[in-house]
Amino acid sequence: MLLPGTQRLRRPLRCLRACGRLHSRSLMDLRELVSALNDFASLSLAESWDNVGLLVEPSPPHTVNTLFLTNDLTEEVMEEAVQKKADLILSYHPPIFTPLKRVTWKTWKERLVVRALEHRIGIYSPHTAYDAIPHGVNNWLTKGLGACTSVPLRPSTAPSYPAEGTHRVEFCADNTEHLDTVLNKIKDIQEISCLATLPARVEGEEQTRVSLNCSQKALLEVVALLSQNSLLYHKTEILLLQKPLLPHTGMGRLCTLSEPVSLSDIIVRIKSHLKLPHVRLAMGMGKTLESPVKKAALCAGSGSSILKGIEADLYLTGEMSHHDVLDAVANGISVILCEHSNTERGFLSELRDMLASHLLNKINIIVSEKDRDPLQVA
Repeated sequence: MLLPGTQRLRRPLRCLRACGRLHSRSLMDLRELVSALNDFASLSLAESWDNVGLLVEPSPPHTVNTLFLTNDLTEEVMEEAVQKKADLILSYHPPIFTPLKRVTWKTWKERLVVRALEHRIGIYSPHTAYDAIPHGVNNWLTKGLGACTSVPLRPSTAPSYPAEGTHRVEFCADNTEHLDTVLNKIKDIQEISCLATLPARVEGEEQTRVSLNCSQKALLEVVALLSQNSLLYHKTEILLLQKPLLPHTGMGRLCTLSEPVSLSDIIVRIKSHLKLPHVRLAMGMGKTLESPVKKAALCAGSGSSILKGIEADLYLTGEMSHHDVLDAVANGISVILCEHSNTERGFLSELRDMLASHLLNKINIIVSEKDRDPLQVA
């Protein structure tokens, strides 16, 4: 026999169980999430000078329910992240770049670290890894030009191939005793790897073929050693080990528009894509607003070093030095500057959707509403 009120209690209990299941699906362990973020964009693609990855980590275990996206992590953006109960901030630009000698309340970047740890918020930065990937910031920026095909201006190479060494040295020897002496000396050289010997038949004679990988520095010592024996030296081959290029991956983009478009129309498209009321324009020598644009070279952020020397009708980037703009103009190349972070920030909305899919909607992902470029027109 059911007690009075028993039936009424069952539904709330079922609701609590269902809510509990939903809540458990909206959590990820920080290390699991960082691993997934690294899978989305390998940090090995970042520039060697960059500071990427997990920069601030609360004491484990740390679970993440809300991932907060921003282009720049300022103090105003940090307070927004605190108010919105973020567990991990993904800041495109690394807020910690130069090493911190102390963490106090004295400077704004130190205060970011203090506030993050006080509220158990991790900080992760991908920066130039997101510039390089095929589905990253530069790819998003190309969409402002209209229909086009694009290739990286500076392609990325496979980070893990070859595993070791910059050169491969191969030679043959028929004197086993002498070869043992040479091999023992080679083994004493630093930065030698993949040393192997194989039987080989050369001009009908049984010989031993030796191959090894080495660094540029070690190569000089190996060649010096082998040159002491003219027979070995003349049978030596040196191969440069080049890492294969990764398709559609790298810094900047060279875009070929499907149809030539006037410079004035390109400006309208870019302003619309970046949601900007204005951009800065330097007209190439001999060009007008009606001049056609067929090829455009672009680089999100600060593009001088990537764009320099590239042949195109137009350079599109956030900022360039005065003298690099003058060089481009003198070569008949028009330049559009949109301010540094304006060429990056709009990617965050697209990133939010891609990460939601990549992370199987396990966590909440929100984009900062306070993040903005520091420069305004007064």
